[in-house]
Amino acid sequence: MSSSVTTFYTDAVLFDMDGTLTDSIAAVEAAWGKVATDIGQDPAYVIAATHGKRAVDNLAQFKPHIKPHEMDDEVQAFEESILFFADAYNKHGPGSQTPSPADSGATTPALSTPASSAPSSRAPSRTSSFANPLTALNAVRRPSFLNRVSGLLSMSAVQEHEEAVFDDPQMEENHRQMIEQESKAGKHMLQAWQIEASAVDRSVRILPGVKRMISSIPEGRYAVATSGAKTYAYGCMTRVGITPPKITITADDKRLKAGKPAPDPFLLAAKELGFDAKKCVVFEDSPSGIRAGVASGATVIAVCTSHERSKIENCGAHYLVENMEKVKCEPVQTEHGLQLKFSILA
Repeated sequence: MSSSVTTFYTDAVLFDMDGTLTDSIAAVEAAWGKVATDIGQDPAYVIAATHGKRAVDNLAQFKPHIKPHEMDDEVQAFEESILFFADAYNKHGPGSQTPSPADSGATTPALSTPASSAPSSRAPSRTSSFANPLTALNAVRRPSFLNRVSGLLSMSAVQEHEEAVFDDPQMEENHRQMIEQESKAGKHMLQAWQIEASAVDRSVRILPGVKRMISSIPEGRYAVATSGAKTYAYGCMTRVGITPPKITITADDKRLKAGKPAPDPFLLAAKELGFDAKKCVVFEDSPSGIRAGVASGATVIAVCTSHERSKIENCGAHYLVENMEKVKCEPVQTEHGLQLKFSILA
């Protein structure tokens, strides 16, 4: 069967990030799976409901008790937990050559230091990667996943001179025993959490064709508009060797009135680049992101890197491809000046 090539011209490119440029699905699903068990929900349901949407919107839905002034910290803590899941295998698990914090006596896990990740591809999966929920951790109720871990870590690091002093010897003994029991429980829960987090390789990967695509686009002609907040977005991209472009619109950008499936992120990205969104091309992978791209007026190329074709083929994308290896971008001079010529292999 002969293949056909479709071409069109645009002024700039607007990329989604997760599932489009990078694959961090395993880590994201693990983090949302943990949230699900915390609130007594089915992990598969929560994971499906949160994909392609901002963490702030998802947390507001599933954790309505979070106060507005606490939300920014909650989002950052949640997204740091994604990066911890992404790094745990290589830092503390079978992929590491050094002892884990639980074994070495380190007081805190390194949550935000970028780790190297060899460019590769893996089959997308919409099945939950959150296995064997740690029911012991559910007994500890603190504002966020990372705060709980930090609390458990710091609990075991209390110095003797920090202990309370009581006039009543019996009260002092009871307090000492309580501290010892909490410390032991905290260490056991921390070790259990580390074992689960580091048992599976959830490293962030760069998706097929992405490196070639980005390198073919002139600087200032592409942007990223993601549903991830800055901590997560920059963490994912740097881990796979992508330099976040100057125009990177993240979910915590205060200029946004709404996240995907609203077109706001793409409209803002195009505006910041200095182009009309209608003359841009959007790369997306999720139903909500595809709908956001279509609503912005851009030409939308959907990649089947995180969802089966049947799940996204009716969302309005102009083109549907397996991955970016099926798309070529070439800067060309036209009567309208410099434009980007896109060729899509059917």
